[in-house]
Amino acid sequence: MTNQTFLPSPTVSAFHLGPLTIHFYALCIIAGIGVAIWLGSRRWIARGGRPGQVMDVCLWAVPGGIIGGRLYHVITDPELYFLPGRNPWNAFAIWDGGLGIWGAIALGCVGAWIGCRRAGVSLIAFLDAVAPGVIFAQALGRWGNWFNNELYGDPTTLPWKLQIHQMDTAAGTAATDASGHAIILGYYQPTFLYESLWCLVVGLALLALDRHYKLGAGAVFALYAGGYTAGRFAFELMRSDYANLILGLRVNTWVAGLICLAAATAFMVLRTRPRSTAYPPTAGPTGTPGTLHVRTGTSQ
Repeated sequence: MTNQTFLPSPTVSAFHLGPLTIHFYALCIIAGIGVAIWLGSRRWIARGGRPGQVMDVCLWAVPGGIIGGRLYHVITDPELYFLPGRNPWNAFAIWDGGLGIWGAIALGCVGAWIGCRRAGVSLIAFLDAVAPGVIFAQALGRWGNWFNNELYGDPTTLPWKLQIHQMDTAAGTAATDASGHAIILGYYQPTFLYESLWCLVVGLALLALDRHYKLGAGAVFALYAGGYTAGRFAFELMRSDYANLILGLRVNTWVAGLICLAAATAFMVLRTRPRSTAYPPTAGPTGTPGTLHVRTGTSQ
């Protein structure tokens, strides 16, 4: 591969801080969560919410998202953990990678519903507020896959091909040959980078469209789901790493396509509705909208 350009991958995926092992994958996830909470808080206040409420709801949504993401991964790839010779305890080793976005969004929304109900605010408004931040978080999270030398496509000779090493996940470093050199598995399409850039584009588009058109309640979240899965469908077709198949296509390809269609339909229905607010107006005695006020114990 002399005189050829390529994108390098790290040969180290973790570092040690005393007795603790800090994985870069986890740091990327944490950085993404921080961005999502910061941006979501700004958008939430613009919808009439109060400072600190997004953090309060995220105390329920984030753990739900992590648990859901891991459950989805383990359920859809059980042979990685439960076949003879495999260590089932590795199902809990999220630092090695393996968080399915579909499970993360599903249980994350359940957690958000609990948090919104406790705070007495609108779940729909919360989802609309945090959607751009969530997809920016996904853009950052994909760089955790870069540190782990995973989520790549077919072999390629493109100038931006990605160098992939054989990683020793337990040690947090690349495996080495007898000469002490990192073992290179090959050069592949950098699908992690494509997805990260796509998430960035979708996030910026969400901010611009919502600012310009004041999209209806639920439309921002629907547009997030549709925009992300449109790109994910294409990237799944490019990937060559291990995955279970249905009718010759990866499971995530099917899921992305179905969610994209459902989200596009939802967006068309929701886009012209009134804009979501943290505390929606309630109907007066004659059915006319009342004034905004704080309600506790309910969500909408």
